[in-house]
Amino acid sequence: MSVPLTVDARERGLTGDGTTNDQPAFQRAVDALGAACAADGRPRVLYVPAGRYLMLDEPTVWRSGVSLVGAGRGATCFVLRNPGNRTTPVPLTWFTTAQHGAGRDNHLADITFAHFEIDGSGVTNEEYDPLAKGLGLQYVLRGRFTDLYVHDTAATGFGCDFLQDTVVEGVLAQRCGRQDSGEQMGGAGIGIGVGGWGRVERLTVTACTTTGNGTNGIFVELQNEEWPPPRGIRITACHAEDNRFGISDWGADGLLVTSSTMLGNHQAGFDVSSQGTTRIGGRGGIVTGCVIDGNVRDGIGLGNTPGPYAFRGNRVSNNGRYGYWEHNLAGGDEEPAGEVVLEANDIRDNALDGIRVDAPMRDAAVLDNRILGNGRRAAGAVEGGGDGVSFSALSLTDEKADWPADGHRGKEVSVGGRTAVVAFNTSTELALVPVRPGADTAWPDGVPEAGSPYRLPAAPGLRAGLTVAAPVTRPQMHGNRIGNGARAGAQTHGMRITRDGEWSGGRVSDNDLSGNARAATRFDTPPTGGRWRDNDE
Repeated sequence: MSVPLTVDARERGLTGDGTTNDQPAFQRAVDALGAACAADGRPRVLYVPAGRYLMLDEPTVWRSGVSLVGAGRGATCFVLRNPGNRTTPVPLTWFTTAQHGAGRDNHLADITFAHFEIDGSGVTNEEYDPLAKGLGLQYVLRGRFTDLYVHDTAATGFGCDFLQDTVVEGVLAQRCGRQDSGEQMGGAGIGIGVGGWGRVERLTVTACTTTGNGTNGIFVELQNEEWPPPRGIRITACHAEDNRFGISDWGADGLLVTSSTMLGNHQAGFDVSSQGTTRIGGRGGIVTGCVIDGNVRDGIGLGNTPGPYAFRGNRVSNNGRYGYWEHNLAGGDEEPAGEVVLEANDIRDNALDGIRVDAPMRDAAVLDNRILGNGRRAAGAVEGGGDGVSFSALSLTDEKADWPADGHRGKEVSVGGRTAVVAFNTSTELALVPVRPGADTAWPDGVPEAGSPYRLPAAPGLRAGLTVAAPVTRPQMHGNRIGNGARAGAQTHGMRITRDGEWSGGRVSDNDLSGNARAATRFDTPPTGGRWRDNDE
C-alpha cells in the first residue's frame, strides 16, 4: 500500500492523551514514512495534531526524508520521561555516529521539524548524560528547524551536529542542561557540533531565544581536533540571557554573529576559548551590531585563538567585571592572538576595566571606540546588619545604606557562610545573581534571616579604560575617546600598562584620554618603540 506524502499521526496510532506511551507508535510511523521515502525518493511529512504525546524510556531513531510538523508551540507537546530507564538518555529523536553510524554517506536529508514543544522535565539520569537532549541528530543535509519550544531537558535542548544547507530559526530553548553542573559537555540551549562536512558548513541560526540554560545559550563546537575549523556559519538576530555563556565560538572559522543580544549571562556574553571538547578556540570571526550588556562577569571573553577576530559597532556595557577580556585558558592554544580588531564599539559602564589584556596580542587594532565611564565598582568595603537589613531570594536591602549606584556591581556579598554575587545596586538595595542559570534564588541554602550581618569587600584601586597586563606588539590605536564621560570619576585612568604588561612598536595617535579620575595614563612598564603623537590628555 502506498504511503501518502502527509500522514496524520493519529491515524498511525498516536493518542496525544498525555497518559498513553506514544513512543512505540511514533517509532513505527517514522520507520514507515522513512521506508516509503527510501523506496520512491519522495520525502514525507508526519503531522501531529494538538495534544500531549508521552514518550517513555526510549528515544526515537529518525529516518531520512521524514519531517515532523505539529499544530504549534503549546498545542503539540512531546513529553519526555524515563521512569523505567534511568541509565539511557531519552531525547525525542536521535540519529548519531556512535549509535547509528551517521556520517556524510549515511545522513538525514530533506527534513523539517516545525511548530511543536518538547518538555524534558521528566527525564533524569543516574549520572549526567550529554545525549539526554531534546533533539539529538547528526549529519543533516537540507534541514529546517523552525518554531520549536524546547525546555527543561537534562542536557542540551537543541543538540544537533553537522548541519549542512540548514536553517535553525525561531527556536526557544529554556532551562535546558538541568543535570549539567556547568563544567560538563553539552547542557546548552542550542549546541551545534561542527566540522563533519569539511571546510564549509552552510548553516544559519536566526531569531532564536535561549534563557536560563546550564552552559551556553548558543554555541558552535569543533568535534574533532584533526578537522579544519569550518566556515559558513551565521548567528543573527538571536537573544541569549541568564545562561552560563551567552553565545560561544569554540572552534569555527569566520563565524558571523550579528544583531544579537547577550544579557545577564553568568560568565560572559560572548566567548571564544578552549572550553570545547577539542580545546580549540574559534578564529576569523566577526561580531557586529550586538548589545552585550549586564553579564555577571565579562561582556566579551576572547582567548585560545590564533586570531584574527573583529568586534565592530557593538555596545558592551554594564558588565560585572571587564567589558572585553583577552585571556587564555590552560590546555588550549596560548600563542599570541593576532590581528584582533576592536572598532567603533561603545564600551561603557563596566564594573572594572573597559578593556583588559591578560594574554599576548600582536598587530591588534583599537580604533574609534568610545570607552567611557568604566570602573563602576568603586565603592569601599561595607559591613552591616541589624535593623533595616532584609533579604529576599534575589536581593539584600539595607535601609540605612547610601551606596553609589552600581558601586558594588560584581562583588561577592558574604552573609555568614553564604555568598552571592551582586548584579547591580541602588543606594539601598543589592540585586543578586541567581545561584545558577535558570534558578530563582541567589541563596542555595535558603534566604538569610532579616538583620543577618553581611560584608562587602573593597573595590580595586585602579580601574582603567584600557589595561595591558601582557605583551602587546605592533598595536594600532587611533581615534578612541577614553574617559569618564558624564559620570563622576570611576574610571581612574584612560590607559594603564602594569608591571606584567608590555607595549612595543606600533602607532598610537589621535586618542582623547582626558577626563579620567586620576590621570590619562599610568605606565608601570613604559611603552617602547613605535610612534605616539597627537593624543589629548
